[in-house]
Amino acid sequence: MSWLGQGKIYIRGQLKSGHHACADIIDGCDASVLLDDTSSFTGEKTAGPNSGSLRGFEVIDSIKSQMENICPGVVSCADILTVAARDSVVALGGSPWTVQLGRRDSTTASYSAANSDLPSPTLDLNDLLSTFKSKGFTEKETVALAGAHTIGQARCLAFRDRIYNEKNINTTFAASLQSNCPTTGGDENLSPLDATSPVTFDNAYFKNLVNSKGLLHSDQQLFSGGSTDSQVTAYITNPVTFRTDFANAMAKMGSLSPLTGNSGQIRTDCRKVNI
Repeated sequence: MSWLGQGKIYIRGQLKSGHHACADIIDGCDASVLLDDTSSFTGEKTAGPNSGSLRGFEVIDSIKSQMENICPGVVSCADILTVAARDSVVALGGSPWTVQLGRRDSTTASYSAANSDLPSPTLDLNDLLSTFKSKGFTEKETVALAGAHTIGQARCLAFRDRIYNEKNINTTFAASLQSNCPTTGGDENLSPLDATSPVTFDNAYFKNLVNSKGLLHSDQQLFSGGSTDSQVTAYITNPVTFRTDFANAMAKMGSLSPLTGNSGQIRTDCRKVNI
């Protein structure tokens, strides 16, 4: 999926560029998702929504190492994720947003919370909207953030049921996916969330929905005869508005419950807490 920020609204699929400024929908933008498992706790990397989905952790490791060489103990992993999310979106054609800095990193992570709090790709519209509303996002902001799926990839496991069993899907589109996602096996095989322009941050994701080519069940729910249909159509008509709304929603996401002051720490290694 993708991942903007510290990802955990996740924009699911690879170490996002978005859906997750800090899409940490669990406890805020605190880089908890970067922690490896230890003997005393199981982190979030192996939770169902993340295992095999979030990738690219070594990229963050490299950035952190370089930052520690330049100014040790100053830049948190959470801030690195948030800036990387913004810059990756801009590099792919999205609009920039102002990233507030000064976050600190968590000293723990929650496997159970990751399993229970992260939005499932099988959610229906009402549950999807409720999940984001619980974190303070409006319906319009939810649709904008879902547009992060204009980049990234998803595992076969996340969309198999849709391409074989759902009716509101373009039959040619479904058939094109089935060779890479058989009825059994191939759970980890990847397909782009936006097959039209998978490495460009544009509004093609919304155009796909209108043509019944949403990859995930939760994607297609945004254009399924419900309250969000009009917003999807609006973003097709005005791509500039989408990019602006997305940037504003990401800035808001990046301010979700950050650790500051004496809370948390600035990890020297993003994979483990400081000793």
